Order: sequence, then structure tokens, then C-alpha cells
Amino acid sequence: MENSQSQGKNKKKRLTQDQVRQLEKCFTMNKKLEPDLKLQLSNQLGLPQRQVAVWFQNKRARFKTQSLEVQHCTLQSKHEAALSDKAKLEHQVQFLQDELKRTRNQLALFTNQDSPVDNSNLGSCDEDHDDQVVVFDELYACFVSNGHGSSSTSWV
Repeated sequence: MENSQSQGKNKKKRLTQDQVRQLEKCFTMNKKLEPDLKLQLSNQLGLPQRQVAVWFQNKRARFKTQSLEVQHCTLQSKHEAALSDKAKLEHQVQFLQDELKRTRNQLALFTNQDSPVDNSNLGSCDEDHDDQVVVFDELYACFVSNGHGSSSTSWV
């Protein structure tokens, strides 16, 4: 008979909606349960202190999991946006490289050179070509102003 009484005492009592609401309200203000608050809630809700403490412990664990899920979604969205931006930038770089190649070839024709300009070092910025850049800029401006080029660039 004593065994059946101890089983009855150990059985967890289900919380009412009002008790859960009060615990949730308290949790929003205090994530950690101080001993005084635990005693106050226990008396106020008519629950054992241990049950209040376990509820807070479980709630903190669920809260942490939910926070991690939200952080994961945020980071995943930022990662996808960064990948999209990277793809757009790669497309723009390719577009600009192609435009530079076309412009150099047109410039070679415009300056009455017999062969197109060598494009093997398009991506190289190591060599000093300041004098060529100035001439190129002047010729390109002349080329554009004569209606052979477009003054606006489209980033498709």
C-alpha cells in the first residue's frame, strides 16, 4: 500500500493553461529562476518547487533550440544573398571584360592598326601602363562622342 502511495506522489501533475501562462510571463522577464522566485511561483501556482524548476529548465532548452533555428535561418538567408551577389558580380566582370576586349579591338580599327589588340593581359594590373591608359581614355572618349559607343552601360 505504501508503494502505491509513492507512485501517486511521483506522478507528474499536468499544468493548467493559467499556470502555463503565468510561468511563460515570468520566463519572459527572468530566464533564470532565482530561489526566491521559485518559492513564490510554487506557492502562487500550487506546484512543487521542483516542478517549477524543471519547467524553467525545459523552457530554457526549448528557447535555446528555437533561437538557434532562427539564427540558422537568418544565416542561411544571408549566405544565399551573398551567393546571388557573387554570381551577379561575376556576370558583371565577364561583361566588362568582353566590353573591354570589343573596345580594344574597335580602338585598334579606329587607329588604323592592321591587327586587333593583344588581349592576353586583360586581367593584369601588375604592369605600368599609365601612358597607354591616358591615350586609351582620350581615344575612347572620342569614340563614344562620335556615336560609336554607348554612354550608358547595361548590367544584364
